[in-house]
Amino acid sequence: MKRQWVFLDSKTVYQNRIVRIREDTYHFLPNDIVRDFTVFDFGDWVNIIPLTPEGKVVMIRQYRLGARRETLEIPGGLISEEDLDPGEAALREMIEETGYHSDDIVHIGTVQPNPAIQSNRCFTYLARNAVPSSAQSLDPTEDIVVELVDKDDVCRMISTHAITHGLVVAAFAHLMIFEALSKP
Repeated sequence: MKRQWVFLDSKTVYQNRIVRIREDTYHFLPNDIVRDFTVFDFGDWVNIIPLTPEGKVVMIRQYRLGARRETLEIPGGLISEEDLDPGEAALREMIEETGYHSDDIVHIGTVQPNPAIQSNRCFTYLARNAVPSSAQSLDPTEDIVVELVDKDDVCRMISTHAITHGLVVAAFAHLMIFEALSKP
């Protein structure tokens, strides 16, 4: 494919602890257009699907400011500077948000949440044989309720909009692909 976009410049227009918003200037060669484009630089994220030995998915319900409502999700969050790798971050988030632990964690997929305007990735992990091991250790602004959901109910919950978080839906797609490819 012929390169059509020529990068010209970049400047930061806003920054806080969560996001850096930059304005990148490109020249689109076919139509000789020079234009600024907004890009959101987030840190990379993780999410994790905790499965209990009984086949339940350990999910969390919390209020989401962007949607202004509660959502049903899986544990996840930003990879911190202290995390050695995304897998460690996923395990940390699961323990903090649910109190569940697993010694059997596997990476099952990675997505770019919105490559049109975001630069980050989201790494998805599966935690098999997740069991309660501690109390939740929530951030000062987190209010999370743990819910156990039958794994067989997840597709119906997605189709009926009980689960709407795009990265959670992507995580369960990764799980279906992982399980299909793992069959003998």
